[in-house]
Amino acid sequence: MRRSADAAARASPALRYPQSGARGAEPHPEMAILNSEQWEIAGWLSAVVAAAALAAWLVLRRRPTAEELERARRDFLVQSGRLVDGMLLDIYEVDAADGRKLPMLLFNYRIGGVDYECSQDISALGGVVNATEVRAGFPCSVRYQPGNPQNSIVIAEAWTGLRQGLPHLHAFEDPDPLDTSDLDGGNG
Repeated sequence: MRRSADAAARASPALRYPQSGARGAEPHPEMAILNSEQWEIAGWLSAVVAAAALAAWLVLRRRPTAEELERARRDFLVQSGRLVDGMLLDIYEVDAADGRKLPMLLFNYRIGGVDYECSQDISALGGVVNATEVRAGFPCSVRYQPGNPQNSIVIAEAWTGLRQGLPHLHAFEDPDPLDTSDLDGGNG
């Protein structure tokens, strides 16, 4: 019985993809079997290529300009900043490094018993506000970042905390006298 099983095993057709390491098994000519040294070389080569790609991206990427960073800060505060009442203290000009004069808006506000005094460069916001029309001493609304209250603005492209002026209360020049006919006792 044993001989017939061995003879049948020898007579059976060979496996199409025999296990590697089996006696008499040869790898398929189109299949590449890498040994551990080749895998290590491929792994290190992949790591070096990835590191080089990351370094190239860090060196060659376009960095935002100071104006773009300031615009992003204003947009962030418009979208997620909290509002608080403040006071415009002054508008003044600062000399820039390139010789321009930058209009600055000085304002203060109070949050949780702490007074903050900040300034904002409004030179990029010429289309939104005219610096000559801003009046010191008027109340304003301030947007600030809750976790960082000194990060605040009064003016942005899509929002302004400036108020148009003090409310106008209408005064009657000659008010109508009160109708007291019902108090006269019906003498009508």
